[in-house]
Amino acid sequence: MPIELTNSYAELPERFYAPVQPATPPEASLIKLNGPLAERLGFSLPELTSPAGIGLLAGADFPRGLTPVAMVYAGHQFGSWAPRLGDGRAMLLGEIMAPSGVVFDLHLKGSGPTQYSRGGDGKATLGAVLREYLVSEAMFGLGIPTTRALAVIATGEQIMREKPLPSAVLARIAQSHIRVGTFQYFYGQKDREALKLLLNFVLARHCPEAMEAENPALSLLKTVMERQADLVASWMQMGFIHGVMNTDNMSISGETIDYGPCAFMDAYHPATVFSSIDQQGRYAWANQPAMAHWNLAQLAQSLLPLIGSDPKQAAEAAQQVLDGFSDQFQAAYETRFARKLGLGQFGSHDGALIQSLMAEMQEVGADFTQCFRLLTKGWQQDDLSELRVVFGNSSAFEHWLTRWKNRLKQDDPAEVRTRMASANPIYIARNHRVEQAIDAANDGDFTLFETLLKVVAKPFEEQTEFDEYENAPREDEVVRETYCGT
Repeated sequence: MPIELTNSYAELPERFYAPVQPATPPEASLIKLNGPLAERLGFSLPELTSPAGIGLLAGADFPRGLTPVAMVYAGHQFGSWAPRLGDGRAMLLGEIMAPSGVVFDLHLKGSGPTQYSRGGDGKATLGAVLREYLVSEAMFGLGIPTTRALAVIATGEQIMREKPLPSAVLARIAQSHIRVGTFQYFYGQKDREALKLLLNFVLARHCPEAMEAENPALSLLKTVMERQADLVASWMQMGFIHGVMNTDNMSISGETIDYGPCAFMDAYHPATVFSSIDQQGRYAWANQPAMAHWNLAQLAQSLLPLIGSDPKQAAEAAQQVLDGFSDQFQAAYETRFARKLGLGQFGSHDGALIQSLMAEMQEVGADFTQCFRLLTKGWQQDDLSELRVVFGNSSAFEHWLTRWKNRLKQDDPAEVRTRMASANPIYIARNHRVEQAIDAANDGDFTLFETLLKVVAKPFEEQTEFDEYENAPREDEVVRETYCGT
């Protein structure tokens, strides 16, 4: 059957977007299709892999009646206000209702210039596209809310960055691509009508129950805050650093979006930064909760005209919601890190237990993922000798182990094992492995890409044939900087 898409976003007034004209790649070809995701969405695999399907995923061939658009939004980028940004190298193709009844956006990145390209070519390098595919699928495997990669299409052309590089288009799926910056744009335009239309669209799509609330805009703020607190806590649980938490990269749906200079930590340090453009460490691992709170404050400001007609009362109501972020995040964080230590209930002294371990990890530069993996493995096998070596057999770590074991006497050993095994992955999309896969793919070899994708799809399961993917990088393999996909 033909591919059927709708586009309810394009039914909003034209100031919400700019229509996109097809840009035909010289030689579009399918590199990777996420078959399980495609089937979950109800797509026909033969149709998606047909010339027409590849043309659609490349942004060159649209079904009759479909209106692809580039979405407009604003944003704070590293704290600096940009009044108009928008999809400069992307387009919203349309929407599909999955058999589950959930509606998803089909969105393309790297599909060519739009009205919002600001002088750019609108293209994406193959490496940037493969990075987003790998990391977003790794996040899905870890159970973290995320946009997902549906397909990678090679365009058959080279684009100039620091040097000529192969170009590709990423087809991705999300519950929506509406951002904090979307609300900011219309607030900045003083367009209350558009704010109201956007609010109603988001409520219908993401939280219909809030439409019946006494104050729908305030209810939306609370819902987005809860989702973001939970999302950032889940990032931190896995040592993930988004790298560019600008308001235009913060999704209203609560999904991780826009994998640019993102990375998973190797050696633990709370101030870890990978992004080459984050010179001040604004989005360091430990700063992510505060930055999420800051971003939510910008959303709250944008919603003020809809929260109430009295500016002072509206601000006070919004602030009351925002004041709950710290407790919301802390509860999510403590729950996740308690599970990493096998704890069933988070007790009054457990925060100190977690903080003490993290301090010891920082002291010796322990690998974040591997440290918790060895703790899990050591508990399962009643042998913590490997982990003791990591900490140099220090008396401080021995003291911590004693405290931890005493604490676990309150819990059933089998339940401790289950909690730890489900909270501490064996495999992540390690930076050096991602870079190795990209380098090989740029030379036409996708073997490492396919292998890494297979490994990270099941991060909590031992895959003995891929034991080496569990290891931290050697000193000569360490990746210290990651780069924006543009």
